[in-house]
Amino acid sequence: MKKILLVLILAVIGTIAAKAQTVYSVNYKSDADVKVYVTNTKSDADLVVYKCSTKSDASDNKGLWYFTNYKSDAKKKIYFVDWKSDADIVVYFTTTKSDAGWRNRSKMHKML
Repeated sequence: MKKILLVLILAVIGTIAAKAQTVYSVNYKSDADVKVYVTNTKSDADLVVYKCSTKSDASDNKGLWYFTNYKSDAKKKIYFVDWKSDADIVVYFTTTKSDAGWRNRSKMHKML
């Protein structure tokens, strides 16, 4: 009985961790799942992003990103582009966690 309970607990924790919005910044556009342009204006953004300091603070596609050190740990590999026209999504980085979230929900599928 204890083994079954332990397995269930680990499965739940694994599911939660797998849904965390963990990202890895790649060096080559061809390696990326999503191309991202960073804007200095919040109103131009598709997504307002808050950089989390721990993986457990990141959440499922709500703009709370944790940048991993290893590509294999990331849910999404992103490449930062220089031109807005090259981007799949436009992000604005905020210093306030509660500001994070999608402004253009039509692009949410890009980060799923």
